[in-house]
Amino acid sequence: MKYQILLAATLLLAACNNDKKAEVGTEGMNAAATAESDAANPTIDNPNVVNESEAPNPNAPVMKFAEAEFDFGDIQPNTKVRHTFTFTNTGKSALLIEDATASCGCTTPSWTKEPIAPGAEGKMEVQFDSQGKQGIINKQVAVRANTQPSISTIVIKGNVLTDDAKKPL
Repeated sequence: MKYQILLAATLLLAACNNDKKAEVGTEGMNAAATAESDAANPTIDNPNVVNESEAPNPNAPVMKFAEAEFDFGDIQPNTKVRHTFTFTNTGKSALLIEDATASCGCTTPSWTKEPIAPGAEGKMEVQFDSQGKQGIINKQVAVRANTQPSISTIVIKGNVLTDDAKKPL
């Protein structure tokens, strides 16, 4: 019985090792899997994406905000406040905003949908709804565009007053 178990274990181990490719060098056993994965998922060349070994695209659009942060100061409870951030495309090709994502659902961005030509201005309006909020707020909006880097961040700040604070004494 012992010999049958030992023989079965030996055969199982030998069968598992037969289909593995021999590796040479220090790359280890994951090198073959990585090479196969890279071949199955080819990289799409995007001229605006830079890796460490490449120089930045000198013709890429550049999003330059007039201000990257805005402080509302005191905000009344249960109100909506908004601020419009302006930016200029200081690059050499048309700038196109793909998406803008706020750090929470109480903050809603809206933006210029058309391509912004070099030297032209665009707008990003950010609305904040103070309903259910109180105290210091600091919300970020990540703006994804065809720029380098591809994400720019703008920030709104403020202090949402309590219901008691807005009542006269």
